[in-house]
Amino acid sequence: MDAVSTTPFPASVYAARLDRASALAADAGLDAIVVGPGPDLQYLVGVDGDTIERLTALVLGPGIAPTVVVPRMELAKVRSTAVGELGLAVSDWVDGDDAHTLVADVITGATRVGVSDALPALHVIPLADGLGLPLELATPVLREGRMIKDADEIAELRRAGTAIDAVHRRVPEWLRAGRTEREVAVDIAEAIVAEGHRTVEFVIVGSGPNGADPHHEVSDRVIEDGDVVVVDIGGAVPSGYNSDSTRTYVVGTPDATAAERIAVLVRAQQAAVDAVRPGVTAEQVDAAARTVLADAGLGDAFLHRTGHGIGVSVHEEPYIAPGNDLVLREGMAFSIEPGIYFAGEWGSRIEDIVVVTSDGCERLNVAPHGLTAV
Repeated sequence: MDAVSTTPFPASVYAARLDRASALAADAGLDAIVVGPGPDLQYLVGVDGDTIERLTALVLGPGIAPTVVVPRMELAKVRSTAVGELGLAVSDWVDGDDAHTLVADVITGATRVGVSDALPALHVIPLADGLGLPLELATPVLREGRMIKDADEIAELRRAGTAIDAVHRRVPEWLRAGRTEREVAVDIAEAIVAEGHRTVEFVIVGSGPNGADPHHEVSDRVIEDGDVVVVDIGGAVPSGYNSDSTRTYVVGTPDATAAERIAVLVRAQQAAVDAVRPGVTAEQVDAAARTVLADAGLGDAFLHRTGHGIGVSVHEEPYIAPGNDLVLREGMAFSIEPGIYFAGEWGSRIEDIVVVTSDGCERLNVAPHGLTAV
């Protein structure tokens, strides 16, 4: 009996992705690319999962029939993806075999070989030794395909955005004085799944001074009346595409200065969204938000980049950051999330996912952006 497919898109979509990756490899002068488990493998053939000590790898390149090297114990799982639907060549192995030799056999004669950035040194070093070649990062090739989303991918990102918006609209049900950040986060995590996500990727509930740490997650701090609270949440819908959205709440009545500064942040976020269109650079979008904050005397309170790409990874290219002269193109999807942080006091961040359109961008998150009192 044939395995039931687990891929979210038709086999033709994956076939086109493989063809494009091989063409991009040729353009870059690479004879072959070895892709290990991670976002690139998920994108190219629908194989999900993390890197483990047993080698699973997709080998492709100009003139190479895409081939998957996989432990025999994982063979059925891999064949339930586009690997089986497309009838790709498979070279399976069992413990005791040298899996790296199987990869080398596929690319005999290659002089330039790239590897995905998720392939660990555990496999890169023996593969390089077996080939007798220094290996290169294939990231510049692989990111090119993933950065430009097609209509199906954008539809999945819309689905994810709608689902996470629904969770944000429910946050006032759980956020109140006397509860801990962790208690609120448990309710949010349950809602992320209930609203249509397959997995919860992260939940940040940063209350009061904890909100001043952009990388704070949750703690047992008891939320107090008057606290400004950063809620940054996201998950993957069944297709594997991710949501990521941040809103700022206040328990009770906000401090007047905090309310005024957060209103400036909302304007800064909108300015960056308004700047998005094909032909502008990532750093220009970043500067649009940064300028609004600097003009209000809040430039030093903005501690990080304005955004990051999103897709099968929560963080991927393009990065909306100072110094990034990458020119935006239609189909790119990324966050716009400026923030302001005051150590020992409070923080605020406003985040939406946007997709570059022919003449601007589509905003995928529409839950209220201003400071929300609960």
